[in-house]
Amino acid sequence: MEIKKGIGVSPGVAICKARVLDAEEFNIPQRHVKPERVAEEAARLHQALEDSLRERTALRDRAAMRLGTETAKIFDFHLAMLSDPSLVGKFEETLAREQVTAEYAVASVMRAYAKDFLAMPEYFAERVKDVYDVERLILRHLIGQTRESLTKLTEDVVVLAHDLTPSQTANLDRAHIRGMATDAGGRTSHTAIVARALGIPAVVGLNDLTASVNDGDLVIIDGNRGVVIVNPDEEAIDQHRQFGQRLAAFEQSLEVLRDLPAVTLDGHEVTLLGNIEFPSEAASVLARGGSGIGLYRTEFLYLGSETEPTEEDHYQAYSRVLEEMQGRPVCIRTLDLGADKYTQARSPIPERNPFLGLRSIRFCLQHLEMFKTQLRGILRASLKGNASIMFPLVTTVMELRQAKMLIRDVMEDLEEEGVEVPGDVPVGIMVEVPAAALQVNQFAEEVDFFSIGTNDLIQYTLAVDRGNERVAPLFTGAHPAVLHLIKDIIRAGQRHDVGVSLCGEMGSDPEFTLLLLGMGLRTFSIAPPAVPEIKKLIRSVTMEHARQVARRVMTFDSDKQIVSYLRDQIRQVLPEAY
Repeated sequence: MEIKKGIGVSPGVAICKARVLDAEEFNIPQRHVKPERVAEEAARLHQALEDSLRERTALRDRAAMRLGTETAKIFDFHLAMLSDPSLVGKFEETLAREQVTAEYAVASVMRAYAKDFLAMPEYFAERVKDVYDVERLILRHLIGQTRESLTKLTEDVVVLAHDLTPSQTANLDRAHIRGMATDAGGRTSHTAIVARALGIPAVVGLNDLTASVNDGDLVIIDGNRGVVIVNPDEEAIDQHRQFGQRLAAFEQSLEVLRDLPAVTLDGHEVTLLGNIEFPSEAASVLARGGSGIGLYRTEFLYLGSETEPTEEDHYQAYSRVLEEMQGRPVCIRTLDLGADKYTQARSPIPERNPFLGLRSIRFCLQHLEMFKTQLRGILRASLKGNASIMFPLVTTVMELRQAKMLIRDVMEDLEEEGVEVPGDVPVGIMVEVPAAALQVNQFAEEVDFFSIGTNDLIQYTLAVDRGNERVAPLFTGAHPAVLHLIKDIIRAGQRHDVGVSLCGEMGSDPEFTLLLLGMGLRTFSIAPPAVPEIKKLIRSVTMEHARQVARRVMTFDSDKQIVSYLRDQIRQVLPEAY
């Protein structure tokens, strides 16, 4: 039995067999397979070699047509390696002798091959780059097969990975995934957000978990305590099974609140909306007692497909959610591509620091046809219900004005084509960078609403990469600087009569509920599984109590003081849960 400690990011307990997904950057750990699976790994290897040979042959032929046959000969070395019986024999021998995954057999053999080339005279040593290129080619096909197998699971599993990219999570078979754990990541990494949305246990920041686990190993994921146990003994299984049952009983006790309003003991009503990534999640918002969608992330249309979505794809996806909400509010965020999503994998020259690069509204304003396609889909679908449009990562008033102008242009185009469009659609921005937070009074004159995106607001205010497990302890919404910015945004909204919601993961954390209420926040947009507990908490306090908590917190100068105080307050309000 091996116990790993990480960061618990989604509560609950899962006890299940593991499926390990290798990293797309090809950092392949040594993992063993059971003897009966060696033949299966060998079959995967041969299929990957066939696919690699076919792909590289096609590349050589295209190069010959465009650049001439002499230039195309640079790929002959690659083809010779892929067809070399001695090299293939070494792969097979490693698989049989060491009983490892096909990925590891390829990586270990090819690295030894590269060392041999480096020891040769200079001309041969220069070919080591080609060796690495062929290694990456084979691994890409192997890992692609693994990812494909995770789209059609036949049994319940927990997914373990170095990290899960947005594209990978978009293609997972969610019906059979009972938990997630990653080596990398922090509280607001993509894996954490997806796990909370699915309501499954998750632990991130485990550093070297994937090197210790093989496919089929029994694993316990404890999202409350941030613990993963590999090959647990019977005592550990029994303890966690009982703990999971207690958690499930508490969750069940909250079901009676589903149709009740989120009203404080002294009569102040609060709106609880849901964050969703996929149209299929809309039903879970209503099932949990939410009253609408406060953040509809739309990147899934790009992450789950190899082709760019059409206007009709956009229209159908938005229409489905609007119809399901039956007049309840649905806030559609325009594309938040860039950073770790979509653009880097497709770019010939990836950005060195994509989180500070061409992402979100910046990316959309430089890819106008793509942006207009989405806006056309949103505007057409908005006739189906109560839609609003929200722009992400706005940093200047000029960006907002350009985006609003594009909406007007698209409306005019649709009208000229005889397509019915709404008379007016509310437009807002996510306040998620300090520049926008500090200019919030100017933005208030241009928008219908604000939504505070705490994930990026914390990241950019504290200069802490939200997905980096090495600095995860520094990423906290309890930092006084972050809290002062949030307070200023809420107050600006009140002064200018502009609605303010909070859609970051901070809103799904019950520890911050009293504080945010006391600051004046009246609309929360949170992960659907968090709605019942947040509603229970709101219905258990007075607004005066919340204001007292907020006043006290704003006198502290340390995030540790703040977290300790807030945890003490929530234990007093909900002792049965904490």
